[in-house]
Amino acid sequence: MKRKTLILSFYSLLFFLTLGMASCEKPILDEATGKDVTGEANVILHFVQYEWTEQQEAFTRAATDITELCSRLNIALFDADGTKVKTVAQKEGDASYGTVALSLAAGTYRLVVIAHNGEGSATITSEEKVTFPNNKVTDTFYYYGDLVVTGEKQSYDLTLTRAVAMFRLVLTDESIPSSVAKMKFYYTGGSSTFSPADGYGCVNSKQTEIRPMADDGIYEIYTLPHTEDDVLTKLTVTALDANDNIIKEKVFENVPVTRNQVTRYTGSFFGSSGGETGSGDFRMTADPDWDAVNGYTF
Repeated sequence: MKRKTLILSFYSLLFFLTLGMASCEKPILDEATGKDVTGEANVILHFVQYEWTEQQEAFTRAATDITELCSRLNIALFDADGTKVKTVAQKEGDASYGTVALSLAAGTYRLVVIAHNGEGSATITSEEKVTFPNNKVTDTFYYYGDLVVTGEKQSYDLTLTRAVAMFRLVLTDESIPSSVAKMKFYYTGGSSTFSPADGYGCVNSKQTEIRPMADDGIYEIYTLPHTEDDVLTKLTVTALDANDNIIKEKVFENVPVTRNQVTRYTGSFFGSSGGETGSGDFRMTADPDWDAVNGYTF
């Protein structure tokens, strides 16, 4: 009886060890069927984004999993003729979010990857055109390049690049009118449509963003620059009450924006001092998430 008990205990332990090992594996699922396709796929893609960090007065590159920065992934593959042959959409919460398994015939494809925080999927129409739900631009990263598929199983860690510029408004007002409920940002000169092939915005957009009142007085909006050194030709910031009545408004003109950099305007918005356009000393400091912060006062 003792021998039988020992044998049963051994097989029980083996069963639970096997179960534990299986539970640690992250299945790669087909987005349409939910079927585990790990064994069928011949190409596995995983996405990271590199950030500049400052350590001991030297800049180093640190990899960050893109799932920590973005809530959605949209992938498209194009053949040599520019025809779209496959798309994949993933979102935060999906079992395989951040890892894509593909079954592809041997050949060379053009791969487009868009990582963002929009409310829905981005639409990758071509290698030169990507649009976002309601034309709202969020923090966005991309990859564009050739994917050479052979007859053997392949796995890649792909480095994504930030596509957007950020404008950050920092209010220094000691007091804000109690009737202010939200801040409206209306701006021209940037783009809400992206060209992966070029790495820049590709249309002239009129963008509008509404932000609720922030306790810390910090507001952030995004755009897709057309060139390395671009400008928002006109940025109108309006403080509104709950019924959209205007309480205070300021206009900033020719606001410089650069991909993967923050343009920060700091000043009193509701006070009587200061002009309406950003001016003052130019200041650049290192930021762990972005290449640089370009600071201005108004």
